[in-house]
Amino acid sequence: MQGKSDADGVHGTAALVVGGSGGLGLAVARRLCGAGARLTIHGKDQERLDAAVRACCHGAAPETRPETIRADLGGGSVPDELLEAASACDILVLAYGPFLHATLEQTGDDDWQRMCWANLALPGMLAGRAARAMAARGFGRILFFGGTRTDAIRGFRMNAAYAAAKTGLGVLAKSLAAEYSGRGVSCALLCPGFVDTEYLDQASRAELAAKAPRGRLIRPEAIAELAVALLSGGMDLANGSIIVADEGLYAL
Repeated sequence: MQGKSDADGVHGTAALVVGGSGGLGLAVARRLCGAGARLTIHGKDQERLDAAVRACCHGAAPETRPETIRADLGGGSVPDELLEAASACDILVLAYGPFLHATLEQTGDDDWQRMCWANLALPGMLAGRAARAMAARGFGRILFFGGTRTDAIRGFRMNAAYAAAKTGLGVLAKSLAAEYSGRGVSCALLCPGFVDTEYLDQASRAELAAKAPRGRLIRPEAIAELAVALLSGGMDLANGSIIVADEGLYAL
C-alpha cells in the first residue's frame, strides 16, 4: 500500500474489524464493506459471524465478501490467525471490549483482569503488531473505540474498571501517533455516547435515552459513518486525537 493517497479512501484496502460481529463493530464493518474494503471480521460466535457476513454482503459486490476469524478473546491470549491478520491489514478497527456494570466494592480480582485485558492490553497488543507492519509498508490507519465519557480522567460510580481501561486507550492512540506518524501510520480514539445496539435491553434503552442530550439514543450507523470518514483519511490530519461523539453529553 506504499504511496496510497488520501483520495483513495478505504476502497481496496485490507481492513480488520475486531469485534465486528455485532454492535458498533458490525455497523463499521458494513460501511467498510460497502465502501469496497477487503474486509475481515472477527467475532466469538460463528452464527453471529455468518449473520454479519450476510449483512455486509447485502447490496455489495461479490468480490467484497468478508473473510471471518472466530476466536474467543476472553482467555487472555490471541490466536495466531488474528495476530497475522493484524499484521497484514491496512486498516485496523478495535471495537471489541466487554462492559462491567458494578461498583468498586462489587468489582473482584477476576473482573479487573478481564476488563484490563479486553479493553486495554488486547487492543495495545493488536495495534502494536499492526503499527509495526504498517510502518514497514508506509501506510496504515488504526481506530480504537473508547467508552462513553472515557476521553478524559473522570470518576465513575458503576463502571470504574471498564472506564479506567478504556481511558488508557487515549495514551495508546497518542503514543502510536508519536512513534509512527512519520512512517505513514495514523491512529485515533473514538468515544461514542449512548448508542442503540442489540446489547441493550428495553429498560437500559429508556434509562440511557432519558440521560442523552437529545432524549434519544445514537444510531450505530451515525457512529459508523464518522468512523469510516476517519479511516478514509480524516485521521491523518487528526493523528493521535481523542474524538468525542456523544452529541454534547453533560456530566451524569
